[in-house]
Amino acid sequence: MSAFETILFESKDGVALVTLNRPKVLNAYNVQMRDDLYEALGLIDADDEIRVVVFRGAGDRAFCAGADLTEFGTAPSQAIARQVRFERDVWGRLLGLRQPVIAAVHGYCLGSGMEIALACDLRIASADARFGLPETSLGMIPAAGGTQTLPRIVGPSWALDAQLTGRTIDAREALRIGLVNRIVDQGGPFDEAARLAAHLASRDPAAVRTAKEAVVRGLDTTLDRGLDIERRLALRMALRSAEN
Repeated sequence: MSAFETILFESKDGVALVTLNRPKVLNAYNVQMRDDLYEALGLIDADDEIRVVVFRGAGDRAFCAGADLTEFGTAPSQAIARQVRFERDVWGRLLGLRQPVIAAVHGYCLGSGMEIALACDLRIASADARFGLPETSLGMIPAAGGTQTLPRIVGPSWALDAQLTGRTIDAREALRIGLVNRIVDQGGPFDEAARLAAHLASRDPAAVRTAKEAVVRGLDTTLDRGLDIERRLALRMALRSAEN
């Protein structure tokens, strides 16, 4: 297990586990967590042995209750804050991972915590999970990708509903609108996420990564262009199989 201050990081049998580890403050996302995640995501991206990534929160109350405003709310200036984010682009690294990423969500998943979950490919929630982007009630907007990732997952109407009102979305509604892939009624979502991760890790990693690449690259283009991307990636896989 690697030594980080605010997260736990371990890798075993092709699965990397990242645990947000500030349970006393509901795993609030602070400057140190930003830096720890940036480093951990770099390790994941560089390690071809890692086939799947799982995110979870420590403790029994929250995945992540959002940004620690006692730190982020005291940035010396917006210009400096933007420069720091550019130098530690956690969200870009997370969204750019080749491996499939699963979020195991329990309890509160708010603000930056919800944006972490949105940047994952699959979301498994406990029945007590609560999602929300409360930034507008604080005179801000989601600034870690939420305004862009949420509408791509649930559609613009539901995304605007959540962001403009800042209301809390329970697990059942999250499943109904497509925010989460499944709910675990009994036990924690991590066990289900671990089972899914092991299943994905047992598959051809090139096929899994290429399937993810095809979907991600095709999202923001026309159907014709997306089909062309699919054909090119399928050909690449066929040539790889022939070579082997």
